[in-house]
Amino acid sequence: MIDTQVHDSGLGDADDDDFDDVVEAYDSQLPDNRYLDRELSWLAFNQRVLELAEDPNLPTLERANFLAIFASNLDEFFMVRVAGLKRRILTGLAIPTNVGRAPLDVLTDLATAAHALQERHAAVWSEQVRPALAESGIEVVSWADLSDEEREILYDYFSSQVFPVLMPLAVDPAHPFPYISGLSLNLAIRIRNARTGRQEFARLKVPPMMPRLVEVRKDGNTVRYLPLEELISENLGDLFPGMEILEHHTFRLTRNEDVVIEEDETENLIQALEAELLRRRFGPPIRLEITEDMDDVTLSLLLDELDITDNDVYRLPAPLDLRGLFSLSQIERPDLRYPAHVPKTATPFQPAEQNGRADLFAAIRKEDILVHHPYESFTTSVVSFLQQAARDPHVLAIKQTLYRTSGDSPIVEALINAAENGKQVLALVEVKARFDEAANIGWARTLEKAGVHVVYGLVGLKTHCKLLHVIREEDGALRSYSHIGTGNYNPKTSRIYEDYGLFTANEQVGRDLTRLFNELSGYAIEKKFKRLLVAPLHLRKGLLRLIDAERRNALDGKPAYVRIKVNSMVDEQIIDALYRASQAGVKVDVWVRGICSLRTDLPGVSDNITVRSILGRYLEHSRIFAFGHGGEPQVFIGSADMMHRNLDRRVEALVRVTAPAHVNELIELFDLAMDDATSSWHLGSEGEWTRHHLAADGTPLVDLQEKTMAAVLRRRRQRAVR
Repeated sequence: MIDTQVHDSGLGDADDDDFDDVVEAYDSQLPDNRYLDRELSWLAFNQRVLELAEDPNLPTLERANFLAIFASNLDEFFMVRVAGLKRRILTGLAIPTNVGRAPLDVLTDLATAAHALQERHAAVWSEQVRPALAESGIEVVSWADLSDEEREILYDYFSSQVFPVLMPLAVDPAHPFPYISGLSLNLAIRIRNARTGRQEFARLKVPPMMPRLVEVRKDGNTVRYLPLEELISENLGDLFPGMEILEHHTFRLTRNEDVVIEEDETENLIQALEAELLRRRFGPPIRLEITEDMDDVTLSLLLDELDITDNDVYRLPAPLDLRGLFSLSQIERPDLRYPAHVPKTATPFQPAEQNGRADLFAAIRKEDILVHHPYESFTTSVVSFLQQAARDPHVLAIKQTLYRTSGDSPIVEALINAAENGKQVLALVEVKARFDEAANIGWARTLEKAGVHVVYGLVGLKTHCKLLHVIREEDGALRSYSHIGTGNYNPKTSRIYEDYGLFTANEQVGRDLTRLFNELSGYAIEKKFKRLLVAPLHLRKGLLRLIDAERRNALDGKPAYVRIKVNSMVDEQIIDALYRASQAGVKVDVWVRGICSLRTDLPGVSDNITVRSILGRYLEHSRIFAFGHGGEPQVFIGSADMMHRNLDRRVEALVRVTAPAHVNELIELFDLAMDDATSSWHLGSEGEWTRHHLAADGTPLVDLQEKTMAAVLRRRRQRAVR
């Protein structure tokens, strides 16, 4: 059972049937139009990313980076969300969306909104960011802008470095139309045979392993680049000697790259997943991006050969695929970036002596430790903890979940070292983590070869929880050391993803993790836990009870609030519970980064609900759940978003934070996020998001991430003084 404190914050002794009856009675009174379309809400999120690129007050290279992030986000949206809608339509599974609309109607709206956003995205680059970069000495030029000397230098580069790897593919009776891989950049070329007068077509793939922006010239802080596809286009004569180049245009195809595995019907998950990954490369086309100058003959040929409709064509100014702007991050221009922030070692993990080594086990035994990344270092907390455990002769066992990790991961290396040192090591590798499937299969096999016990979770469920459990022998007894986080065990993303992690030696948390890992490596999760709320069976119900307790407190005249920070707020049952709480007078604050189907414009329903979104230099990734609980706040952190997949089809875990200082820290962070003086986006009528980043006098509002870093530095200085 959930412990007394958590249980009493729900519906007291009411059983599940009684609780469901209460929920159903209230939901029948809520308006039918109480949700926002999740897909359009996602596009609204990416629009907020684009608004950062449009902000002239941001450093110029950061604006370019936001343009690249927008492009990458939109690619994934098409590959997964749009592809899913199309698949449902084609297979006849035209299940209504979360707002009750037919997928075909939603697809039409998405196409309209996506077209407008992509055109706006291209305009921001050509009219705002590109000129701003040029003013700072970073020019992305066209062939016409080059001097004769520069053209000669680039031709030499083309001849020696580019030409040998190019593979023009002709299309004629002997050569069928070639396969076009997803997200590849291509040239469609129409040529005329000078000898026969016959017109031909060829496709040329822009080599993805080569720099997308070719350096033309560099002099101090001044540097010029030419897009690789333009360099190739201007030298097509070398590829087609004796031919007349009639037309050449850039195009890019997006394919359905989602992976569907019927786990119940396969004997070997890894083999089935590898086969599906191979099939993913050949998924059906869902979007064709072309340059705005493409002629009708070339476009018609592409439409016929790719079996794609006019509605799926996005005609844009060159250059296509602005993910290439990520390469500008290599430029050493700190004056065009955010001020440098170096993650600090969490105060309890700082060594007693300046050049000494911290004893993380001793620090955790002394008190629970809450670490906030990237303000506080992932390396000197999570990685150091695991490395110390791997070499400690008193550590007997290490158990960890791995959803996404980085290349050359010190996490994986530490697990291997622990196994080689004779410890029992269990790694639960989620091989179905979207777009990381191949990498995770590789990690799983590497770990297995080193003697690590590798499991892949439960059939039909993704294991998304972030758990690390260490068993250590101390004075003849076993002690548990646990880490429960909101983010992946990935040292690279930990520098740009905002996340929390709780370290604790609490015996009850240790017992909960022991049981949970046993069930993850065995069979279905059915038990309840004392300090954890675990999906898929108990997390949704636990949160609904906690929200409803606040509703009842408000009806009884007691102070009540619900505060939730997530990446996505979509689940209808959770949203309805928040509406019921709002109707009872509960103050509801929702801090969401991405999708939000919750409305704030329903009179008599959402009057007490405030929704904010914060985007910036770090990706807000932590999940926090706070409840007033009659003046004794209960706060949870964990891995779960409020989506069907998280609550029903994933293993997720929230842990209750109990140390008063940690509870206060999390609540104060919420206070800052929801303050009108803090820069954020506000959700308003009809799902419109409005950015509030400037005060009435034009001065910038408070940047939450900058202020949080300042708070971390202040805590370090206070400790140094003590």
